[in-house]
Amino acid sequence: QRGKKARASRSLPEPSWEERLSNAVTPLWRLPYQEQLQVKYESQRKILQTLTSRLEELGIDAQKPGGLCCSLQPVVPSPIINGYRNKSTFSVNRGPDGNPKTVGLYVGTGRERNIVCVKANHVENMPSKHKQVAQCYEEFICCSPLDSCILFHEGGHWRELVVRTTRCGHTMAIITFHPQQLGQEALATQKALLKEFFTSGPGAVCALTSLYFQESTMTRCSHEQSPYQLLHGAPHIFEELLGLRFRISPDAFFQINTAGAEVLYQAVGELCQATGDTVLLDICCGTGTIGLSLAHRVSKVIGVEVVEKAIEDAEWNAAFNGISNCEFHSGKAEAVLPQLLASWEDARPLVAVVNPSRAGLHYRVVRAIRSCRAIRRLLYISCKPEGEAMRNFLELCCPPDPRKNLAGEPFAPVLAIPFDMFPHTVHCELVLLFTR
Repeated sequence: QRGKKARASRSLPEPSWEERLSNAVTPLWRLPYQEQLQVKYESQRKILQTLTSRLEELGIDAQKPGGLCCSLQPVVPSPIINGYRNKSTFSVNRGPDGNPKTVGLYVGTGRERNIVCVKANHVENMPSKHKQVAQCYEEFICCSPLDSCILFHEGGHWRELVVRTTRCGHTMAIITFHPQQLGQEALATQKALLKEFFTSGPGAVCALTSLYFQESTMTRCSHEQSPYQLLHGAPHIFEELLGLRFRISPDAFFQINTAGAEVLYQAVGELCQATGDTVLLDICCGTGTIGLSLAHRVSKVIGVEVVEKAIEDAEWNAAFNGISNCEFHSGKAEAVLPQLLASWEDARPLVAVVNPSRAGLHYRVVRAIRSCRAIRRLLYISCKPEGEAMRNFLELCCPPDPRKNLAGEPFAPVLAIPFDMFPHTVHCELVLLFTR
C-alpha cells in the first residue's frame, strides 16, 4: 500500500505486467552486469558474517583478517549472461486478461491471493526455445475442450510444462496432467492429440527431441510415484560439458547454467587439490557431472544420489565416456553414506564434494563425514547458503558434542568463492572449502 501511495504521489505510471514479472524473477535485470556482481558479493559477505557470528557463539575463534571466518573471493562471472537457463518450469493459470489457460510464470503470492500468470516472452535469463515451446503449449490447451487445473479440488486437467534444452540442440518437453476422473481411453485420446500437435501440427516448429507426459495428482511427483510417459522421440537428451557427453533424464538434476557449470567444476577440481591416489566422494552427485569431470585427476570416484534415474544416467555417462574408475550408489545419502564410511579402511586420501538441494544435508550425513578421519578436505556447494546449508556449516565446525552424537575432529571454513550461475537474479552458487 505504501508503494502504491508513493507511486501515486509522484504520478508514476503503474509498471506493466512484463515489468512486474521481470522484477519478480530477475530482480537485478535493470543493473549493468558488473553492478549485479557487486550486489551479489555484498550478499555473500553478509552470509559469511552471519556464519562467523554463529561460530563465535559456539566458542570458536572464527574471525580472520577482514572480519570473516574465511577468505571471500570476488564473484566469478557467468560466461553467458542472457538466455543461459537450460531448464524452465511454466505454470498454467489465469493471466492478466483473465484467460485461465495462460502459460507463463507467476506474479503475486498465494497468501495475498493476487497470483497472476504472465507470459515470459521477455524474461532475459530464458532462451527463446523455452518461450517458443511455452507459446505452443498454450496454443494447444486453448484449443482443448479440457480445462486447465488451477486448483486440484475444482477439477481441470492441464498443468505445468517443463522445458529442458542442451547446447547439442536437443529439446525436451514434459507436460503434467491431472487425470481427475478420466478413464484410460480418454487419457489415451489426450496423449494422442498432444503428440499429433507437437509432431505434425503447429507445435512441430519446436522440433522436440523428447515429449513426455506425466499424470500427477500431487504438486510434485517423482518418476517412481508416477512414471514419465514418453509420447514421442528419444528417452533422453544429451549435453556436452568439459569434453564429456552427458545423458539427461526428465527428472535428473543438471546445473541450470551449463557454461557456468564448466567454470564451477574446473574450480572445484583445483580446490580439491586431488592427486593421482585421491578418492573423490561425490555426495548428491546427480547425473555424475562433478565426479566424472574430475575422474581423470583422481584414482577413484564414489557417487551417491537419491534419484534412481539420475544414477542410471551417471553409470551410462561413465561407460559412454570410457571412464572406469567411478562407482555410483543409489539411495538417500543418510542411508548410504554411514554404511559406506563406517568401515572405511582405504589408506588413500579422501576428498568430499557435497552439492545438496536447498534442504541441505541430512544430520546423519554430516555425522558420517565428521566421523570419517580420512576426510580432511570438504567442498560444500550451495545455491542457498543462508538457508539449511547454514545449519550444516555449524554442524561441521562445532566442537564434538556427545549429546548430539557428533564426534570427530571439527572442520574449519578456509575459503569461499561465489559463482554467478544465475545472472539477473539475486542468487549465487557458493563454494565453501572446509579443512581439518
